[in-house]
Amino acid sequence: MLETPGFHHLHLNSIDPDAAIDWYVRQFPTCAKGEWAGIPALLSPNNVMVLFTKVDRAPSSQPQSAIWHFGWHVTDVRASLAAYQQRSEVELLPLYTTDEGGSVLVSSDTWPNVGGVLGLTRAQIAEARASGVQPPGGGGFAYMTGPDDALVEYAGNYPAERFNHVHLWQEEPLCALLWYQKHLNAPVRAGFSGALPTEADCKVPRGADRTWPALNREGMFRTPRAGVEFGDVVLTWYANQGETPLVSSRGQLQDHIALSVGDLDAWVNKLRAEEVVVVGKPYRLGAARAVMIEGPSREAIELVEIR
Repeated sequence: MLETPGFHHLHLNSIDPDAAIDWYVRQFPTCAKGEWAGIPALLSPNNVMVLFTKVDRAPSSQPQSAIWHFGWHVTDVRASLAAYQQRSEVELLPLYTTDEGGSVLVSSDTWPNVGGVLGLTRAQIAEARASGVQPPGGGGFAYMTGPDDALVEYAGNYPAERFNHVHLWQEEPLCALLWYQKHLNAPVRAGFSGALPTEADCKVPRGADRTWPALNREGMFRTPRAGVEFGDVVLTWYANQGETPLVSSRGQLQDHIALSVGDLDAWVNKLRAEEVVVVGKPYRLGAARAVMIEGPSREAIELVEIR
């Protein structure tokens, strides 16, 4: 079995990469401005990057691809929130607490989790209200709008500030878990609960109940969910929230995810034999070689050879 890839970078399209990188460095000061393979880069201290390609027009995130948003761990989410509230360049986003209205800026200021699952259904909210349940306070997750209208999550309280995740949608979340395990040798993300699915039972319908808190007032479907890890970066996902199939991420704001591998030719041979969509032939990427493949919900994944 080939060694599990590492997380290499997230690649964004931007109308002004330099300004975008400056914005991220201001909000997440453990990061630095740099470049890789001649490409403008945001360098996270955990040896992963966000790369930027300059485009002539504002990149879109619609129609929806599998790549939803990305985010950072921070050491004190409330200190970060207080700092962001003083910065005119930062637009903070509300988390709605019910479809009736009401919102918070940090998830821990509303309903506590039940059974380790983020978000409560209408029935669970009614029960929480009747029981007088209080918000847990402390650390939690929060969102803001970044350059090029990116959705950026920051969450704490964690030991160190770093880029830590890419959040996705999947048409079949549990089947996607099997896909990443089988084809990319990815370990299941920590905290995954329940028996691992098989190909015979991975097609689990999207849960019927919406949950809160959520970025949209009408709530969010949070079951089923799954995820994998590449190094210390997590890819985690929920079911496609709409009825329209997810589209390719290429050309959108969040163009692709990139993973590092040691032997590109061996990986290409393995993936072709497993009938994974390999887009074209390997190509040069600075001093490295790379190839693009397509994930289970058409997310673009670049494999970059790092020797």
